[in-house]
Amino acid sequence: MARPEYFIGVDVSACEFTVSVGKEPWEVVKRGSSFENSAEGYDEFLRWLGKKGYGAGRSVVCMEATGVYGQGLAYFLAAHGFRVAVEPPLRVKRAFPVHGHKNDVVDSGHLAEYASRFYDELHVWEPEDKVLKQVRTLLKTREQLTKSATMHKSALKALRKEFIRTPMAERMYEGLIEELGGLVREIDEEIRGLMEEHPFFRQRMGALLSVPGVGMQLASYMLVVTRGGKRETSARELAAYLGICPYEHSSGTSVYGRPRSRRNGSGSVRRLLYLSAMSLRTHNSEFKEYFLRKTSSGKPGKLVINNISNKLLRIICAVLRSGKPYIPGYVSLHPECMRTINCA
Repeated sequence: MARPEYFIGVDVSACEFTVSVGKEPWEVVKRGSSFENSAEGYDEFLRWLGKKGYGAGRSVVCMEATGVYGQGLAYFLAAHGFRVAVEPPLRVKRAFPVHGHKNDVVDSGHLAEYASRFYDELHVWEPEDKVLKQVRTLLKTREQLTKSATMHKSALKALRKEFIRTPMAERMYEGLIEELGGLVREIDEEIRGLMEEHPFFRQRMGALLSVPGVGMQLASYMLVVTRGGKRETSARELAAYLGICPYEHSSGTSVYGRPRSRRNGSGSVRRLLYLSAMSLRTHNSEFKEYFLRKTSSGKPGKLVINNISNKLLRIICAVLRSGKPYIPGYVSLHPECMRTINCA
């Protein structure tokens, strides 16, 4: 894709967004124009861009990942053909020395300059599929409800151990727990219904559920993380992203730590992979044999469980890549795979 003429930095807040524009060789050509963060403000911004000559084919827009504040503007600009980059705030912050003022105008200028300096590394934003967006929101809501239910169960357990019982308080907690459980079941049914209504996701969901140890929750999370399998991601990259890939931690002769996972990805997916790995260790004969063989040779149990999580993730990625259900005992006829098997 051709390098743009103009780099537009947008600093977004709840009520408004501030815009600065630069071009190469680097100079700021417009600084600090503000617009309301609303549908009317988006239309005004689009007219302003056209009037100034910063058309979609000549510009790239760069903003920070600010959650819901920037979503509307990103969808609006993408719908009008603009290239939109949504960057991690920490990465932008580290690109500039810590000095001088900090305000919306300065931040928008930094974003414009950042887009120019790191254009080849920008994360080009793409609108998320409507079904996946709804499933993502439902999964987050389900997680919050589950946490609330767990908290209420702990409180109820403590109440029941008190010497002087309070039946009314116990009934209230019981009612809350029952109500939250019903809401979680409604969310599960809604997710299942959304997947069933969409032929592509219905097929991918069916393929994932054919994998041993994969249930509705894990399958839904994996579809969201990989955009329904449309995002080409290797199992190695996905393991690193989810935080189940151990990294060495050593330096010279004085610093040595056991390899550990950084746990920098989605905690929900990581937890579900762990639970699935535990289930496979107990109920799947192949993984059970693998676990016993590795632990009997001296490998720590947690390390072997993490290995099972990685093996499961590789199977999931293969199923998403092919779009076909899991076949137990499948062996690839690819020459490289055959060479690996013969050397094992």
